[in-house]
This record gives sequence, structure tokens and C-alpha cells, in this order.
Amino acid sequence: MAKVAMTVNGKSVSREVEGRTLLVQFLRDDLRLTGTHVGCDTSQCGACVVHVNGEAVKACTMFALEAEGAEVTTIEAMANEDGSLNVVQQAFQDYHGLQCGFCTPGMVMSATSLLKDNPKPTEQEIRDYLEGNICRCTGYHNIIKAIMAASGQDMPSMAAE
Repeated sequence: MAKVAMTVNGKSVSREVEGRTLLVQFLRDDLRLTGTHVGCDTSQCGACVVHVNGEAVKACTMFALEAEGAEVTTIEAMANEDGSLNVVQQAFQDYHGLQCGFCTPGMVMSATSLLKDNPKPTEQEIRDYLEGNICRCTGYHNIIKAIMAASGQDMPSMAAE
């Protein structure tokens, strides 16, 4: 067992963890932040995406001990300070970028990271960025549409809709 300390969603936390504890397990099991999902156990689905020091990371590919001293943000902290949905979350709702909702936290975290780095991405850039996120329900059409809307753009192929 080893002690790990980090800031999660603006709060300092520290716990004793086994060296093999993944960040996703730490967040879900130790901190009870269950919005970060485990979908595949192979780092392919993206349901576990969180931000570590401002960068999108699949929390199933990182040990909790590797996040020592880091700033970690999960989906639970993505809403606006008044509790309303942030622009990406609202766009997912407005453009029906979700169905079952299982992939949604990871998609929102990835989309937020993309828009931070590329505020006006093209449709292809969004598709390329989300390559590591799997959705089994939506066919991605409305997810792409939602991210374009969150960036203040319409998709050219959807302008007439």
C-alpha cells in the first residue's frame, strides 16, 4: 500500500492504495465518483476519460499513483458553477448526442478537451479526435452535430436541416 494525494474536482484528496489500483478504480471505488465509466477494460472505449492536469486521459490506462499531485477533473465537475449544464453538455442534450448515456461522460470529457485545443474543429477533426471513444447507440451523427454546435458552428452537411 502507498499513499496517493491529488486534487479531484477542486478538492484535495489522499488515500492509501495498492500499487496496481487504476485511476478509474480510485475515482469510482474510493471517491465514489461513478460518472467515470468502465466500459471495456482494454482502453478502447473512452468511457473512462477524465482530465489530468488539463489533458484528456483514459483513466483505465493510468495508475492512481501516477496521478500523485495532479489536478484531476471528472464529469461530476463539468457543470457550470450554478449547476446548469456547460456548453458541451447542453449541446449533447439539445442535439440528442446521447441515447443510453453510458459513453456520454467520456464523450463530453473528450469533446471539452478537443474544443480547448481546437475551438473551431472541422467535422473530420472531430471524428479523428473521437476515434478512441466508442458509442454503441447513436451512430455518432448527433454527437458530431453536438460538438459542432458547442463550438458555435453548424455542420455543412446539416445546414439545410
